[in-house]
Amino acid sequence: MDATASGRREILIEGRGLGVRRDGRWLIEHVDISVSRGEIVTLIGPNGSGKTTLAKTLLGLIAADAGTIRRKEGLRVGYVPQHCRVDRTLPLTVRRLMTLTGRYPEPAIRQALSETGVAHLLDAQLHRLSGGEFQRCLLARAIIREPDLLVLDEPVQGVDFAGEIALYELIGRLRDRLNCGVLLISHDLHLVMAATDTVVCLNTHICCSGPARSVAADPEYRRLFGHRAAETLAVYKHHHDHSHAPDGSVVHHHPLERPEDAGDA
Repeated sequence: MDATASGRREILIEGRGLGVRRDGRWLIEHVDISVSRGEIVTLIGPNGSGKTTLAKTLLGLIAADAGTIRRKEGLRVGYVPQHCRVDRTLPLTVRRLMTLTGRYPEPAIRQALSETGVAHLLDAQLHRLSGGEFQRCLLARAIIREPDLLVLDEPVQGVDFAGEIALYELIGRLRDRLNCGVLLISHDLHLVMAATDTVVCLNTHICCSGPARSVAADPEYRRLFGHRAAETLAVYKHHHDHSHAPDGSVVHHHPLERPEDAGDA
């Protein structure tokens, strides 16, 4: 893993004192945030709290009215937006989706789709895909450039609970394989993936941040979402006798053998 001379993780993107103002109102203000290589930062908050605005500002898609942004030189970004501007009713195949924003060789396209568990959908029409399949195709398009940073805006939208779990596991594996940073925006305050290093609670400004359990107990979080919400904030831990394959299907294991135990002998 790349690191600075001091042994800390390499910072990929960092915002200090960020603010965005529209129509006389601050959408975000006084925001300090960073994502380092190998780190997963999950951004949570109520609707209208500025989560998507912050992500777009960090990426340079929205101009900041205050503060500074520092990006790693030559930073490669894979981005899955909250709303993909692709009309799924058009006669468009997954293969074509993968090349809408750039030309990539066939082996690279197949590899990306394979990693996200949807290689078999290469020539499928978009309108025939389930919500989970479509999200996996968007994720494949985001990783095809081997990004340093993945920015995923509500990547589990339109996916059922089991599909959410499988996608969260996949994101964790991609982080490990690519050794990339991940900025993950969550729509669900009560399910935060266990692989998350830092949870940032945003409501125009940063209310609190840290490990999920410390955020759940933070007075600012409790004031914003109420004690009941804080008590039910769940850190996802999949303590079952199975894991998920890249396509989300269940892989069962012997009761005495868990995936994380492999190679320990």
